[in-house]
Amino acid sequence: MDRLIQNIQTVRQRVGEERLICMPVKADAYGHGSVQAARAAMKAGVHYLAVATVDEGILLREEGIDLPILLLSIPQPEELSDMAVNSLIPFVSDREFAAEAAAAAAKAGQRLPVHLKVDTGMGRTGVSPENAAELAGFIVSQPSLFYTGTATHLAVADSRAQENVEFTKRQLALFRKALLSIKQAGLDPGIAHAANSGGVLFHEDSWFDMVRPGIALYGYSPLGPADTTLPLKPVMELKSKIVFIKKIKKGETVSYGRIWTAPEDTWIGTLPLGYADGLPRALENFSVRIRDSFYPLAGRVCMDQCMVNLGGETDIERWEDVTIFGGSGDGAWGIAGKVGTIPYEVTCNISRRVPRIYQG
Repeated sequence: MDRLIQNIQTVRQRVGEERLICMPVKADAYGHGSVQAARAAMKAGVHYLAVATVDEGILLREEGIDLPILLLSIPQPEELSDMAVNSLIPFVSDREFAAEAAAAAAKAGQRLPVHLKVDTGMGRTGVSPENAAELAGFIVSQPSLFYTGTATHLAVADSRAQENVEFTKRQLALFRKALLSIKQAGLDPGIAHAANSGGVLFHEDSWFDMVRPGIALYGYSPLGPADTTLPLKPVMELKSKIVFIKKIKKGETVSYGRIWTAPEDTWIGTLPLGYADGLPRALENFSVRIRDSFYPLAGRVCMDQCMVNLGGETDIERWEDVTIFGGSGDGAWGIAGKVGTIPYEVTCNISRRVPRIYQG
């Protein structure tokens, strides 16, 4: 947890003390544990949290987390009451939802803060820039709503390709145009925010009043481990133990599909970790660390177990610790690179049955 706090401090130094920081803790804080991450965020002076679902927000409220919480995704109609009662701040993209949120807030006896969402090129949710002022006016006209912020989301801020840099610049220009139109209508757009991790790292003009870095706070640059823009440190370490060791003969196969054949007489160690725990089934040519050496997986990852080739001669013993990723090096990038994904997906997929132990 000291690494998480350090990453928050690193981002704060990057964007300046005058800017607010919103820390996403959606998807169980990218697999790290939302309640524990939120408490660390409070300790580090984070100003806002962000979740994707009403249930995620309720969990934080039940655990005594009283920071403002942004609701990034659109809730279902039956969730609106809980949204209002728990003071979750929704992103408003159209009149219909604004009216529904206003009705839910009024019924709950609340004046609900909301942020207007502008679609500048993500193509997901949000009002068009040219209609932003009109929607802002409608929000302000609702007595049970409190217009406190305006946001957009950047689609390719994590890319250094020139065409994507230009696309991000166009998104930011559209966002500034929307903010100006709101001000010209005599309205206060509140807290303006656009920067995700890519924005924080590579687009200073996206910082506005608040930044929303996600994966950066958990220790990863979206460009990969070679990027040294910020000294970020992976927060999560995934560990297991060897529960069984056996020797097999040259030519024998291991695991489903018989895709791995022993090149020599060798020792095989079994770990109680599989794809139901978040280790991708497609993972091949990947090595885990035991003591200070690396040992390759042997055969296909099973639902609950995987096997490691310990070599023809070994002094590795049963119940020894095994590090899958983290602690040092590239963290979850190692797995991500092997299966063609990103660290976000790797950490998010570590299932709930894997115990979390918090230190620091």
